[in-house]
Amino acid sequence: MKYRTLPKSLYIKNRKKLAQKLLPKSLAVFHSNDILPTNADGTMRFRQNNDLFYLTGIDQEESILLLCPDFPDPNMREILFLRETSDHIAIWEGHKYTVEEAFEASGIENIQWVENFDGVLNTLMALSDHVFLNTNEHLRAAVQVQTRDARFIKTCKARYPLHQYHRVAPLMHQLRAVKEKEEIDQLQVACDITEKGFRRILSFLQPGVTEYEIEAEFIHEFVRNRSKGFAYEPIIATGKNACVLHYIENKETCKDGDLILMDVGAEYGNYNADMTRTIPVNGRFSERQRKVYDAVLRVQRGAIDILRPGVNIQDYHKEVGLIMQSELLGLRLLDQTDIKNQDPKWPAYKKYFMHGTSHHLGLDVHDVGTMHEPISPGMVFTVEPGIYIQEEGLGVRLENDIVIEEKGFFDLMSNIPIEAEEIEDLMNK
Repeated sequence: MKYRTLPKSLYIKNRKKLAQKLLPKSLAVFHSNDILPTNADGTMRFRQNNDLFYLTGIDQEESILLLCPDFPDPNMREILFLRETSDHIAIWEGHKYTVEEAFEASGIENIQWVENFDGVLNTLMALSDHVFLNTNEHLRAAVQVQTRDARFIKTCKARYPLHQYHRVAPLMHQLRAVKEKEEIDQLQVACDITEKGFRRILSFLQPGVTEYEIEAEFIHEFVRNRSKGFAYEPIIATGKNACVLHYIENKETCKDGDLILMDVGAEYGNYNADMTRTIPVNGRFSERQRKVYDAVLRVQRGAIDILRPGVNIQDYHKEVGLIMQSELLGLRLLDQTDIKNQDPKWPAYKKYFMHGTSHHLGLDVHDVGTMHEPISPGMVFTVEPGIYIQEEGLGVRLENDIVIEEKGFFDLMSNIPIEAEEIEDLMNK
């Protein structure tokens, strides 16, 4: 792997945590993602199924994990199936895991080739009552292609119709929401790489530079630091483009006097950073830009102070809305009449701040985890308020990634410049 892998002890621990949540006499099955086609004989870059990766550390296609914690033979309680390599595959595709390498990555002792899967599955199913199968149950998921998991669910139920089937996704959401130290360390690397990219931009940006040139500077810095690249499609939005929340065309020229909003993050070892910074193209904020910028920064800091163990994320968003409301009054974007006449279901501040403040972060950029239960230590959230003034062509968003701790928080992006004065100083060296 290009990235530095995490120790197998993490994946051993993760599997034990899942095993403790399964019902007696259960079998859980996890498949890797497909390699998706493009056109002709082209394919997209492989991206491992995050649940399989979380439990094994295996980053290879056509892999399957079986967990059967109560099986009488201890050697059959964890089985990893891999694609068997050959001289032909080695020449055309490159190296694949050996059995020894897969053990060192995952800590699983029983590793077999995927051709053996059907026979082993039949053996385990004979002594299992409950079968836990995986699906993508992210709240924002819009699945329009049939996954390996979906195909297996169909064939497994047809072959074994009398077993009791269960969803494993809710259990994985609970586990993955709370990060282990090793995961937080990997997230920190992704954030540190993102910082390097941002600092590169501070010395590069000037009027006349294009959004796509800025994108190129980021990807150069990310890849040279062992990242696969962007954690998500980068938003490089100058001027009025910053008011388009998911602007990804990145084609315009940066003009003197405008701000540029950059929502980017590096991926590292399948973990993701998610940063937003908004900076002046010419290196100096105008008076109006500075007032809006400082208002957003105050909202971000107020939001971070609210995120604590035991807080409900829905209540948190309401409290952040009140902080934003106060700032918008100060900027004279709202008045008391707007607030008096507002629709409680869509408060007045939503005209200028229409998205949520925080989401889970981890193996997915919008990571799995509950949005209705209390926040717990070890969870990682983005904090990303913004003010978007369409009529002024002015948009400001600021985003940091923070870890919830027992008595406070740790900012994974504390070293990334965010104060207006520091940004101006760095841009005008």
